[in-house]
Amino acid sequence: MRSVFRFFVLTYIVSWVLWVAAAATLRSAAGFHAFNEVFDLPGAFAPAIVALVLAAREEGGSGISTLLRRTVQWSAAAQWYVFALAYMAAIKLVTAVIIRTVSGTWPAFGREAPYIMAIAIAFSTPVQAGEEIGWRGYALPRLSRLFGLPNASLILGVVSACWHLPFFFISGTDKSGQSFPVYILYVTALSVASAWLYWRTDGSLLLMMLMHAAVNNTKDIVPSAMPGATNPFSVGASKVEWISLAILWICATYFLVRMRGIKPNDGHAAGRGFEI
Repeated sequence: MRSVFRFFVLTYIVSWVLWVAAAATLRSAAGFHAFNEVFDLPGAFAPAIVALVLAAREEGGSGISTLLRRTVQWSAAAQWYVFALAYMAAIKLVTAVIIRTVSGTWPAFGREAPYIMAIAIAFSTPVQAGEEIGWRGYALPRLSRLFGLPNASLILGVVSACWHLPFFFISGTDKSGQSFPVYILYVTALSVASAWLYWRTDGSLLLMMLMHAAVNNTKDIVPSAMPGATNPFSVGASKVEWISLAILWICATYFLVRMRGIKPNDGHAAGRGFEI
């Protein structure tokens, strides 16, 4: 427990110092560009950097190689690649159909073409190693040893959601002013789905990275942000957001039930191999 707690604390410190410092640069469009280029990316890679440092400290070079090897662990059934790529898109499309059925009109759809989304997913998948090496590579297996995979996925969802808190107060980001409580519920439900995929693919971080990239780049097929939102601690959210959230939690409940009793079967920190 001490190792994963240390990981969370150090990750928060490194990322938040960079992101909070960035707020001082956000006084112009140039400042926002500086945030993206100088502060955002290094802060986003903090989970991986901290995880690799701690793995080296705990297990030496083998700890680092184990984490990095799992980022290219591609051997998985085709259905899990489809799951990773299509999960969020399916949630949003089902949401659109529900709104159309109930109200008689379609919600607003995003304007990005599917091929643009596909290119964005391909390019951003490697970047997601910055988070996934830490969250799912280092923290999730250790939490699973202590609490089981279902509870670990819930804990990690809350922790990783709260890690994003500075973005809700930094002007110009896509989270600025949006509902942080709703976001916690949203990310936690996604964390459960990611843990399900993690279990079914024997701890492949490549599939985690792919799913993370797909979620980021398909969530606005049907946009759910509240225009003009200014209070991050409100529970105000759009109709699209609430319906999407309900569907996410229906799916998450199914995954939690199916993962009951799942723990790493060898007690190894790498997190590969599970048993009931």
